[in-house]
Amino acid sequence: MKVYEIESGTGIDALKLSDRPQPQLGAGQVLVQVRATSLNYRDLLVVEGAYGSAQKYPLIPMSDGAGDVVAVGEGVTRVKVGDRVAAIFFQNWISETLTREKMKSDLGGGIDGMLAEYVVLNQEGLVILPDHLSYADGATLPCAAVTAWHSLVTKGNVSVDDTVLLLGTGGVSIFALQFAKIYGARVIITSGSDEKLAQARQLGADETINYKTTPDWEKKVYELTGRIGVDHVIEVGGAGTLPKSLQAVRVSGRVSLIGVLSGRGNTIDPMPILFKSLTVQGIYVGSREMFEAMNQTISQHKLQPIIDRVFPFTEALAAYHYLKSGTHFGKVVISH
Repeated sequence: MKVYEIESGTGIDALKLSDRPQPQLGAGQVLVQVRATSLNYRDLLVVEGAYGSAQKYPLIPMSDGAGDVVAVGEGVTRVKVGDRVAAIFFQNWISETLTREKMKSDLGGGIDGMLAEYVVLNQEGLVILPDHLSYADGATLPCAAVTAWHSLVTKGNVSVDDTVLLLGTGGVSIFALQFAKIYGARVIITSGSDEKLAQARQLGADETINYKTTPDWEKKVYELTGRIGVDHVIEVGGAGTLPKSLQAVRVSGRVSLIGVLSGRGNTIDPMPILFKSLTVQGIYVGSREMFEAMNQTISQHKLQPIIDRVFPFTEALAAYHYLKSGTHFGKVVISH
C-alpha cells in the first residue's frame, strides 16, 4: 500500500511517498481504508522536527483521517465492516483526564498516523461519522473540532450570555465560531485579512477586527464589550498574542491556550492572571467521549465543516505548503 513517510524532521520535503505491506489485523483491531485526511498546524511542526518530543523515523504523519471499515479482527464489537469512521487523536484517551501514558498514543506523532491508503487501529480508537458528513468533512474533526469543543463546551460551558474572542480563521477558530453560534454566544474574531473577516461574518461572527490595521486589537475588544472584556478567548497564537488575550478577557474569565502560531519563548507577565482571577487552561485536543458528544451536536444541527481546499493524495506536499502559507480559511484536506 502507498503511505507517506517522514524520513527526518527537516521540513516538508522530507515527506516521501513509499510502499509498505498492508497491515495485518490482531484481536480487537480494525482495518480502515482511509478516504480523506486533514492538516493541522501540528502536522507542520512534526514534519519540521519542532513538535517538542523525539520522533521515531520513518513516521507516517497526520492525526486526522476518515474512511471505511473494511475488515475487523477477533472480538471487535464497536464497529462493523462498512461503517464510516474517523480516528481519534489520542488512540488511548477514551474518557476522563489526559495522562502521560495516553499522550504517547497520538497519531502522526508518537505512533504512525493517517496519511496512508490503509491503517490498522484498535476499535476503541474510532468514532462513527455523522451521517450527513462526507469523508472530507469527517477528516476535519479529530483535532481542530474536538479542540474547539473541549475549550468552549466541555470546559467553557459556553452559553447565550457569553462573548467569545477568536484569534484568526484557521481550523480551530472556525469550528469554535460554529459551536459558539450554536450555543447563541456573541463572537468577536480577528484576522489580518478583510476577505477572511467577511467570510467569518457570513458564518455568524458578530464583530470582526483586522489585527494589521488595528494592532492594539485587545483595546478594541475592550471597547466592544463595554470595557468589561470577553468571557472566553480561544488563544491559538501563543507567546506573541497571549499578553493581549489576557488584557481582552474579563475579570474571572477564561483563556483556552491551544496553539503557538505566533511563536514561543517570550516572557509572560503573570500579574493579569492573578489580579483578574483568570482561568488559563491548556487544551490538548480531547477524548473519545468528547468527540462522541460533539458528533451528537454536529448531527443535531447539521453542522458543515468549512473546507478551504482539497488536494489529491498524490499532492500531499502541496497541501502542506498551502497550509504553511497561511492563506487558508478553515481546513485543508487531502482526498485519498
